[in-house]
This record gives sequence, structure tokens and C-alpha cells, in this order.
Amino acid sequence: MQAEAGPGADSHPELRPSRTTLRDETLLVLALSLGASGVSALISFVGSVTEPGGLKDQAATLNASAAPGRPWLDLAWQLFGITTALVPVALVAHFLLREGAGLRTLGFDRTRPWSDLGRGAAVAAVIGSSGIAFYLAVRGLGFNLTVVPEALPEVWWKYPVLILSALQNSILEEVVVVGYLLRRLDQLGWSPGASLAGSAVLRGSYHLYQGIGGFIGNMVMGVVFVYLYRRWGRVGPLVAAHTLLDVGAFVGYALLAGKVDWLPTA
Repeated sequence: MQAEAGPGADSHPELRPSRTTLRDETLLVLALSLGASGVSALISFVGSVTEPGGLKDQAATLNASAAPGRPWLDLAWQLFGITTALVPVALVAHFLLREGAGLRTLGFDRTRPWSDLGRGAAVAAVIGSSGIAFYLAVRGLGFNLTVVPEALPEVWWKYPVLILSALQNSILEEVVVVGYLLRRLDQLGWSPGASLAGSAVLRGSYHLYQGIGGFIGNMVMGVVFVYLYRRWGRVGPLVAAHTLLDVGAFVGYALLAGKVDWLPTA
């Protein structure tokens, strides 16, 4: 019996571009998305470390107002930012279609919605509870900034935008950093261990603006997500898990900030 092809397998090898093309397009996708975010986060981290005072006395705000006092303009900017952040995913889809594949080959489709959601919810439950404890611990030790998941005005579109922001983060990160990057690294001849390390370090890098804790915590999450992707062959459950985690963080902070003692605020 023939073994089932893995998530990085090539169903149309005759359509695959050269190794040089694959390498260059991968670098371009990362330069237009999360690779650039990693460099930005590093610069931000250097600025935070060299700022007088401890890291926990500084804040990293994730969803802030783009036009304070002008809610309709603010909404337009929020939707613009969410939409344009997904352009690299469209670029990835284009490159995969060129090979005769598509996002379905990464397991990003609607063929198994309930399975993806169930698996994602289980993963989110485990990572979410441990992640909160880890964040509070590393912040208390002075290794992390105070993360402010949202600072939007109290307007009617606040919660819908937070949910859309969570969904955008999840699709971008899991499609690019797990599904696409692992496929390309496999095609370029990287070993499974090297691919796992590359994906996990990249995920940690663009969270470095939060501090050392944000880097380490997300790198560990990256290792888990790569393992699960290799096991399941689908990014769908990872998108579901990441979305639930971010919705919990964004909406939870909006509802609880200033009302419970254990949640740090800026």
C-alpha cells in the first residue's frame, strides 16, 4: 500500500519552480509579512531594553485606535489594516496555485470544519491556560512588557473589529509560518528538525516586542504547532486554535481590564 503524502509533498512535481525561485519567493513573502515584523519587533525590543526603567513598567499595545475621537475614520483604518495584512496570504495562494496546488494542500479549506474547530478548541484550552500563567510569571520577573491587547474606544464596532483582528492574525501566521514555510523548507531540502526550529524561531521573533517572555512563549507555541501540523497535515485546527486564543485575549482584556486584580494594565 502506498503511503499517504505529507503536508509538504508535491502533487505536481513537474510544475514546481527551481530551488532558486522557491528560495527567493519565500524570502519575498517573509519580507512582506512576518519576517519584516520580526525585524521591527527586534528594533522595538532594543528600544524597550535601553529605555529607563524596567520592562514591566512599559506597555505593548496590540489593537489601538488609529484615529482617536473620529470613530468612523478609525473603523476605516482598522478594516484597512486587517485587510491589507492578509495580502501575503493571497500571495501564498497564488504561488501554490502556480504549482497546481492551492491553500487546500496546506489544509486551509472548509472540508473539515467541525474537526478543525474541535481540535483547535482543545489546543487553545491547553495553551491558553498555561500561556496566561507564563505571561504573569515572566512579567513579574521583569522579563516582559505589560501587554495591552486592546485600547479601542467604546464604540459599536469595537468587539467585531477585535474578533476580525484575531482571525486575521491567525490566518496570516498559521498559513505563512507553518503551512507555507514548512512546505517550502521541505522542498528546499531542510531536515524536519531544522524546519521546526526555523518556524518556531520566526514565530518568537515577531513577538519580541513584548519582551523575552513573548519570544520564548511564542517559540514554544511554534514548536507545538509545527508538531501538530506534521501530525494532522492541516493548518485549519491551528487557525481555529490561534483565533480562539486571540479572541480570548482581546475580548477578555476589554471585559476584565481594571475589574480584576490579577490582570496587569498599563
